[in-house]
Amino acid sequence: MPSRWRRLVVLRHGETTHNAEGVWQGQLDSPLSAHGLEQARAAAPLLAALGPARVVSSDLQRASETARAVAEACGLPYATDARLREIHAGAWQGLTGAQVAAGYPDDMERLHRGEDFRRGVHGESVADVAARAGLGAQAFIGRLAAGECGVLVTHGVSGRCVVAEVTGIPQDLAWRTLTTLGNCHWALLSEAALGWRIDEWNASAREVGDVPTDLA
Repeated sequence: MPSRWRRLVVLRHGETTHNAEGVWQGQLDSPLSAHGLEQARAAAPLLAALGPARVVSSDLQRASETARAVAEACGLPYATDARLREIHAGAWQGLTGAQVAAGYPDDMERLHRGEDFRRGVHGESVADVAARAGLGAQAFIGRLAAGECGVLVTHGVSGRCVVAEVTGIPQDLAWRTLTTLGNCHWALLSEAALGWRIDEWNASAREVGDVPTDLA
């Protein structure tokens, strides 16, 4: 008898040139690099083997290009939802990690202490991202029928926020204890009697995996 419990894959997009160069992207609309496309194509059949019924993505092109590869492997269409975008990093967007550290040393200290605040002065906080991305994720989950699996393609910070929101983990605890999803790495969540749980974290097609980075 098929299980009535649903499953959710939270997948981070493949690598971009900005990722490779250590640049804060935030909501800059970067495309996948050649390596990022390779990562997406390698991950796609592994995720298709889970039998997804739906695929939804952030509307930023690095996520939607990754979603397209997964959806094609599954023989499915995919939709986009702007609520799943990465954290807006304000004035940090387009700067390298070294440039942000030099220009905003006090903020870097706050970040390393685990404080939540608006990135780049006028950007978003983790709480802001959790609120909007959590709504997007819950709307997507609500469209999954009993026993179905869905793939949600998002970003590093927003992906971790979604996992925390769905499983009920406090965002500050998730920030401290869950490593950033690497490019084209994913979390697999499953529904159970007492709620959602994490079955896999930072899973990938290992041959094209990368080292996780906290740069959004």
